[in-house]
Order: sequence, then C-alpha cells, then structure tokens
Amino acid sequence: MQIVQQQICFGGRQIRYQHDSKVLDCSMQFSVFLPPQAELGPVPAVYWLSGLTCSDENFSSKAGAQRVAAELGLALIIPDTSPRGEGVADDENAAYDLGLGAGFYVNATQAPWQQHYQMYDYVLSELPNLVEAELPLNGKRAISGHSMGGHGALVLALRNPERFVSVSAFSPISNPSNCPWGHKALGAYLGNDRQAWAQYDASLLLKEHGCPLPILVEQGESDNFLNEQLKPEVLAQAAKQADANFTLRMQPGYDHSYYFIATFIEDHLRFHAEHLG
Repeated sequence: MQIVQQQICFGGRQIRYQHDSKVLDCSMQFSVFLPPQAELGPVPAVYWLSGLTCSDENFSSKAGAQRVAAELGLALIIPDTSPRGEGVADDENAAYDLGLGAGFYVNATQAPWQQHYQMYDYVLSELPNLVEAELPLNGKRAISGHSMGGHGALVLALRNPERFVSVSAFSPISNPSNCPWGHKALGAYLGNDRQAWAQYDASLLLKEHGCPLPILVEQGESDNFLNEQLKPEVLAQAAKQADANFTLRMQPGYDHSYYFIATFIEDHLRFHAEHLG
C-alpha cells in the first residue's frame, strides 16, 4: 500500500492508496477515511461501492460522509469500480456501462474480461485482508453502495452475511437479470448462463436464501432510471417473501445523483453504526 494523496478532514485522514492487486492482475487505487478515533485504536469500517463511470474519488469528494463518520468513529473504505491500466480490457465502443468503470462487482468468466475483472473477489477478500492488516481496523464491517455499487453491496452481503453486520444501498440495480444494464454486463462478463446471472441478482438471492442482516434501501422517486433499470419493487417483494429485515424508503423529488446520496448518507452511516457497535 503506497500513499498517493492524503488530507486532514474533520480531524481524521482522507487517504488515497495504490497497490498491486493479485486478484485483478493490475495496479489499483482505493480511498480510505480514517476517523480521529483510529489514532487511539482499531475502528469498524463501512465499505462503499460506487456506481457506473465512478472511481474511488467520487464518493469521497461528493457525498460529504466524513463529518458523520468522524463523529461515529467509522472508517470508510472506498474501492474503485473496475480494474484499470494498460492491458485491461475495455468495451470496444467505450460504452459507459461496460468495461472500465463498470466492473459490476462480478467475477468474469468470459474473454476478454476474465483475466482482470474479478471485482467480487477483490471487494470480498483481497481488499479487506489488505486494509485490515495494514490499517487500524477491528474487523467489523458494514457495506453500502450506489446504483451498480448498490447492486454489488447487496449481492456481497446476501451471499456472505457472516462477513458483514448490515447492508444498505442507494438506487441499487435490484434485479439485473431483468434490466438492460444487467443484460449487457452479465451477458458480457458471465456469458449466456442465466444460472450464473442469478448469483449476482439481489432480488433472486433474497427470495431464494433470505438474509439475516438488516437491509436499508434508499430510492428517489424522480430517478430517471427507476422503472427501466432499478426495479426496487422486485427487491421489496423478494424481501417480503423471505420475511427479511428490510426497509425501502422512497424519497419524493430525488434523482440518481450525488445530491441524493449527500442528503441521506448520514442516515445510512448512523444505521450502520448501530449494528457495528
């Protein structure tokens, strides 16, 4: 872990790191906020997964999360959204919803993606193992994310509930097996096997396996992607069938932007803090 950039922020430290990822077979950057309490001892962490086109810097610079994280003593771990660098595959048409900036938090099985696009394993194992070995973190984790990152957060938590204490999402792609973004990305990364797709579909996972974790989902009613891409009603129905501890908050007038995230990020951090202790 090599420090690329560092600032003092609300008494804590906002740091950008670079490291060589064995899982992704490339050099990666990620951001971390360490609250002032980390100077005294290990703290719990909230992992944040960003959406399409984002890097690790979008959330750290736009969400305004550090003030509340500093108050609550929470570290924020913010990975990039895809592998990057020379030799990493990208969409031949440079589309925003496939390739660089659009890893979808899956383990790709299809060429040319499978060499580098192993974001599921990176976020689940390699990155936590790295930061928990090098930084003052106590091993307690929560996870959250936005849009494609909301999809990733839900899938990681639903498939690995023992790794997290809570999960939340803003405007998640809730049913990627049944939306254009999901068809394109899952088809490219995983091929035509719909059973493989189902392992990365939060609505299908929740319906089939349930979830012991508390789940909070925030959705703007004026989100341009709401009906075609996001489908929170499918996730809500799956939660009902599974009798999950699930809350969906529909927010009138809010869209898909970071203004929406900045408005409600405090609620989500306090939600996670209750479960992280």
